[in-house]
Amino acid sequence: MSSHLALHALTAVLLALLPGAWAADAADGDGGRAWPVPASAPGLRRPVVERGFDPPLSRWGAGHRGVDLRAGPGTPVRAAAPGRVAFAGPVAGRGVLVIRLALPGDLRITYEPVRASVAVGDDVAAGDTVGVLQPGPSHCPGGCLHWGLRHGPAYLDPLSLLPASILRAGPSRLLPVLGVPLPPAGEAGQPGPVSP
Repeated sequence: MSSHLALHALTAVLLALLPGAWAADAADGDGGRAWPVPASAPGLRRPVVERGFDPPLSRWGAGHRGVDLRAGPGTPVRAAAPGRVAFAGPVAGRGVLVIRLALPGDLRITYEPVRASVAVGDDVAAGDTVGVLQPGPSHCPGGCLHWGLRHGPAYLDPLSLLPASILRAGPSRLLPVLGVPLPPAGEAGQPGPVSP
């Protein structure tokens, strides 16, 4: 199995082992999950993902070890899941925040560039404001939050923390198919004469 597939398999196994927590309704961040930044524009239910998770094929290989969520400097940053602040401070000139999740296993979420409003040791609930997005050089037009998820040394897709109810951009809708002629009788499962 390739490293890429192994990381996705590990994510699936970890999520399956966490009973009930993943099904919590997180729209309001009440003990469940929440998007780390608000929707990117009025009328949207979620922020825009500028760049998705792309795990490296080797430990030091190229890849994208998290997701970039569109947000401008000064945007409030929220805890995506409950946990305890493990680190808050600068790394290579950029503000970094690490929250060790209150879930089984060694799961940690990371945010950057963030000016933290919490301190190491603080407990946070999903949806709690933990800082603000800092200005600075960014590979996203207009700025973005880099959101990561780690299990020990392995990087996982942070979107896997969010239940389907808040991942969707909106409800699914079935629309009528208009202007498509019906097949002649006897074709495509339609009733028609039966031959002996």
